[in-house]
Amino acid sequence: MNNCTSINILRQRSSGILLPIFSLPGPYGIGELGKSSYDFIDFLKDSKQKSWQILPTTPVSALFGNSPYMSISAFAGSPLLIDTQALVQAGFIDPDDLPSSPSFSPYLVEYEKVAAFKDQLLQKAWQRFLEKPDGTDTLSEFAANHPWAKEYALFVTLKAKMNNAPWYEWPEGLREYAPQACRQAEVKFQDEVHYHLFTQYLFMEQWQALHRYAAEQAIQLIGDLPIYVALDSVDVWVHQSIFQLDPTTRHPLKVAGVPPDYFSATGQRWGNPLYCWNSNDDTVKNRLYDWWEQRLRHNFSLVDIVRIDHFRGFESYWAVPAEEETALNGSWEPGPGEHFFVEMGRRLGKMQIIAEDLGIITKEVEQLRDSLSYPGMNILLFAFDGNPDNSYLPYNMNKASVVYTGTHDNDTAVGWYLSPEVSIEAKQQAKLFANRFDDNAGGFHRELIYLAYGSPANLAIIPMQDVLGFGNDCRMNTPGTTTGNWQWRLRGATLSPELANWLKAQVELFGRSLSPCHQSPENTQE
Repeated sequence: MNNCTSINILRQRSSGILLPIFSLPGPYGIGELGKSSYDFIDFLKDSKQKSWQILPTTPVSALFGNSPYMSISAFAGSPLLIDTQALVQAGFIDPDDLPSSPSFSPYLVEYEKVAAFKDQLLQKAWQRFLEKPDGTDTLSEFAANHPWAKEYALFVTLKAKMNNAPWYEWPEGLREYAPQACRQAEVKFQDEVHYHLFTQYLFMEQWQALHRYAAEQAIQLIGDLPIYVALDSVDVWVHQSIFQLDPTTRHPLKVAGVPPDYFSATGQRWGNPLYCWNSNDDTVKNRLYDWWEQRLRHNFSLVDIVRIDHFRGFESYWAVPAEEETALNGSWEPGPGEHFFVEMGRRLGKMQIIAEDLGIITKEVEQLRDSLSYPGMNILLFAFDGNPDNSYLPYNMNKASVVYTGTHDNDTAVGWYLSPEVSIEAKQQAKLFANRFDDNAGGFHRELIYLAYGSPANLAIIPMQDVLGFGNDCRMNTPGTTTGNWQWRLRGATLSPELANWLKAQVELFGRSLSPCHQSPENTQE
């Protein structure tokens, strides 16, 4: 076994691919923690990649457009990603329980259809699990080691019993997360609670097996942690005191978002409740820090590196009065700053973090990022505005940073080049940087990869759509919209040996192919 997960890929030249688990190929409508995930790790190894960046793997809801950034839990794993074949191999379901010719789309995740299929199988698996002589003890041990799982299981059960009503509309006692009321509900709905606990047990067992395999292949997993959580989530329900909520209605007083930016002329009103970073109550602050410690500890048990989404919110955050329909009339309020990360480091030890520092970034945000030695992000598709001082241009990038062709919120590279909204001058500038003088959109994705790999940035991450040269019909997400997002799926046949060899050649050409356990003395983190 060649386990090199201790290596800090943020401080040496390497590359990786951005691909959500749900986008992997497979017969059952969605990517799973099974063969397709293991095959992708093999593809990464064959193409000399060092990392696999994913999107959040928490449960999704149709209420939030199936966005992985607006989950009902910051800790739980999505049951939709549980490996179907592993249920057969464990004897939890029979092969005959699976359709001989699944009718799922190979191109898009059909969430409602997949959820009905998975729930049916998992319910059968649960009944088989109950027949195991040690099943109850196994589940009790899991619940004791993962307190969040029991909270999640009760929350999901109660939502179903309340016709999916948000927690702040539940009966008194449950609404306040009162211990006695919750214990009574847990006993009353024991079977349902234990079923949802079982799904989390399966997810975590499968995830840790996948993580171990990635480590054996010297592939590091890069997770994605949204700074905020959804209002109607188990996290806000259980930890109400650490959020800015009206004490009577338990509705947010102010909500999260960003002012007008590249994506929206009226800003983005996300609607998440805000944390009580500036509370005068030390008990509230301690609870908030304790919750964040648990959250970060949990994430670092699942992945090797965490990308913190909307990192700038830790320096200052945009607070929008809850009654506002847009994010225009918000205000900047101070975040916890460096003290928060120093304290988390004291509690958790050294943390490998990528700071998502996109959007309106001030000198203070940059100082916070640099004081913590966290690499920021460079997006090549933002570079070509004609300004020679644009920080995303390759020659302006810092070595201690991560370069992307684009993110899950952007056009694909080819989609950007074909877009009528992008100026001809921007497209010409991009071509010139790649030393190309044609107007061919078909090869533009490889030209952008050429620029990313050749840049000074230590780590280069390429979205899978850009590796393949797909257009905007394969775009992952369009900010400000709630339909048609988070659905794109990869066809397995596209992960060919030829593609792996081409990537491998680029990795070697641009010096991103250090041996898996090599770490130069000058790149060793102090």
